[in-house]
Amino acid sequence: MKRLFECLLWALALAWSGVHASELSDRLKSSHHVLLMRHAYAPGVGDPPGYSLQRCETQRVLNEEGIKQSLRIGRWLRAEGVDRAQVHSSTWCRCRQTAEKLGFGPVMIEPSLASFFDEPHMASARNQSLQDFVARALQAKGDQTLILVTHHVNIREFMGRDIGSGDMVLARVNAQGRVIDYKVYPSP
Repeated sequence: MKRLFECLLWALALAWSGVHASELSDRLKSSHHVLLMRHAYAPGVGDPPGYSLQRCETQRVLNEEGIKQSLRIGRWLRAEGVDRAQVHSSTWCRCRQTAEKLGFGPVMIEPSLASFFDEPHMASARNQSLQDFVARALQAKGDQTLILVTHHVNIREFMGRDIGSGDMVLARVNAQGRVIDYKVYPSP
């Protein structure tokens, strides 16, 4: 009887732990998947002339719609079973704002996520840096989700496709951080 009771408890615990899990969260726990996200909605294209990375008021930033979008994405990720994440961001304010609003704790700035919109000749070198970072970060993250908040140019160079503001890419990568395949998740 005791053994039956233990088996029932184990089955209930297993069922309860899977209630909030999803294919997305299960894959993100592996060392082969990363979630890239384009920053949430920030009206306009590029940044104004003379912008400064040290001064958000000189850059294109999230508006109210972009802030709400970031919060929705954080709630959606939790509903999908993502409970712990390492979040890395480009230094641009709109990316940092998005990453912070996801609500997974401290955001780390990662240079390989910086936009090269104004320097298109840097695309290949920046993409190689991103691949190198992804390879290292996936090996060190344990079972936490790795979320990278960046720009459309970086994502296009990484996976070969443009995505919309706040859209996410679940990328399966090889040991060198190169994309093997991917799935796009539209912003909720």
